[in-house]
Amino acid sequence: MESLGPDLLKLVQIIWINIILSGDNAVVIALACRGLPENKQKSGMMIGALVAVVMRIVFTVAVATLLATPFLKIIGGCLLLWIAVKLVRGEDEGGDNIAASDRLFHAVKTIAIADMVMSLDNVLAIAAVAKDSTMLLMVGLAISIPLIVAGAAIIMRLLARFPVLVWAGAGLLGWVAGEMLITDPWLVKTLGAAMVHTLELPTAAVGAALTVGLGYILNRMAANHAVEREA
Repeated sequence: MESLGPDLLKLVQIIWINIILSGDNAVVIALACRGLPENKQKSGMMIGALVAVVMRIVFTVAVATLLATPFLKIIGGCLLLWIAVKLVRGEDEGGDNIAASDRLFHAVKTIAIADMVMSLDNVLAIAAVAKDSTMLLMVGLAISIPLIVAGAAIIMRLLARFPVLVWAGAGLLGWVAGEMLITDPWLVKTLGAAMVHTLELPTAAVGAALTVGLGYILNRMAANHAVEREA
């Protein structure tokens, strides 16, 4: 029962990160199924989402296992910071090149392949939060992906109307990136487990602050450049 609180917090983090980073994946599912006959579109979306969930779980478990290798958490943490900054700058993978198909199998295959290609950011972040809890990882993904598919339009409207939600998501990613980086096995061995534990919270806070601060500065610079070009 004592671990229920931390596990519940991690579960909420997994769901929130997946929703923030997976808006494009929901769009992919819609685009891939748009060429199907009307009576097969719902089946295509449901089967495609199910395949995406299963493949995402397998992919994330594999990445979580690899993160036990020295230096990979440092690399993954830096990559997550970059992904978080991209998020607040509005840079995301598009789904414009996703081909529609009038055959159910091809539509599902398109969804599965596109989801794998576009999901590195999700997988890294979720593996970092779940750590060694495969069950937590599976439950979080199983809850969040159907939510994304079912409520893609609502989620995208909310994120567009309340940009602070995107900033909050990016800050969470920065926090997770800091935690991931400082808990790399090489740093644990070099600094000692006690020192790493002491540094974990400050490093996570620095990661969150760095993400928000860098995103703000880059957005301001881009806005100033746009004004100069218009002038």
